[in-house]
Amino acid sequence: MKIFIDGKFYSEHDAKISVFDHGFLYGDGVFEGIRAYHGRVFRLKEHVDRLFYSAKAILLDIPMSHEEISMAVIEACRKNKIRDGYIRLVVTRGIGTLGLNPKSCKKPSVVIIAGKIQVYPPEVYARSIRPSNH
Repeated sequence: MKIFIDGKFYSEHDAKISVFDHGFLYGDGVFEGIRAYHGRVFRLKEHVDRLFYSAKAILLDIPMSHEEISMAVIEACRKNKIRDGYIRLVVTRGIGTLGLNPKSCKKPSVVIIAGKIQVYPPEVYARSIRPSNH
């Protein structure tokens, strides 16, 4: 699997994010979960627009344009031979210091993972999940 991080594709083994990334430390970032069906990314423009709206709401500047993100999503699908799958598009605040101050983060990170979708078998959907008696 090839994973997009900040403008480059890495093997699954080599794809790394710093432990000082505020997305990792504090969940400081935004994401979109997107599906691909029959070789097409479902409502890509709407997902990318929503990503930018979400980033704006938390005062996070995405370091790529709408078009660059869209093209990177398509390229991630192409490199991973995804016709029907799931794309996880994540923008984190980036590497910073310990502490909540987002101003310590100088460069946001963009990560795109495109893979096969993992769904539950149909029988799981057919029966309800009941709480245990414990």
